Amino acid sequence: MKVATWNVNSIRARLERVVPWLEAVRPDVLLMQESKVTDEQFPREAIEALGYQLATHGQRTYNGVAVLARAPIEVLSRGYADGGDDSEARFLDARVGGVRFLCAYVPNGKEIGSPHWEKKLAWLDRLRGYLEARCTTAEPIVLGGDLNVAPEAADVANPDAWASSVLFHPEAREALARVTRWGLVDAFRLRHPEPGLYSWWDYRMLAFPKNDGLRIDHLLVTPPVVPRVREASIDRNARKGKQPSDHAPVLLELDP
Repeated sequence: MKVATWNVNSIRARLERVVPWLEAVRPDVLLMQESKVTDEQFPREAIEALGYQLATHGQRTYNGVAVLARAPIEVLSRGYADGGDDSEARFLDARVGGVRFLCAYVPNGKEIGSPHWEKKLAWLDRLRGYLEARCTTAEPIVLGGDLNVAPEAADVANPDAWASSVLFHPEAREALARVTRWGLVDAFRLRHPEPGLYSWWDYRMLAFPKNDGLRIDHLLVTPPVVPRVREASIDRNARKGKQPSDHAPVLLELDP
């Protein structure tokens, strides 16, 4: 099974890149973030024509997550449904082929100390709460998406420059660590412990050609999935060319 996560930064703006990528790579499951469309506006026909089924949780202009799969999708939850604020479309829980996929788009946080920052930390705490209340580490789970946190210094080209940013601040890293301590393993690091591999590059200041990036897009798995992880990769080619997303897809290949 080939699994991918990709923040496309607007499915309508990026459709002419997403469709050829799906045709070439043929992932069995794609977790998509920042679709930036309502469910009704999602360009389903172009995706379905490739043999994919879709589950969407969309929002006009901002946010939006989706699960694309080459097998039937069972939606378990759109949003956390925990009594908190679920007005932003950032979370989708779905089952495909015996594996549970949690597609997450963590808030950026904008500025340390701002209400947006506090919301980011609270959102990650709610994610931990969702895992505790609705999931078990005994089931095969892949939690994937744009988590907007680089966990370690090896995940950042210039750690000193980013240490006070919302993407690499110690509080954000600890908030993500609390999520993983529930019982999740960074599947990418199982195959690639080396530094210098990133999934996001700022559009500005030639960040991509300089490889001045951060690894903020992740695929985290429960123990039953760990022995199935055969390979992991980041598709830098998808970040090249005309009008790319600022994120590259992250992929896992899982044994049956």
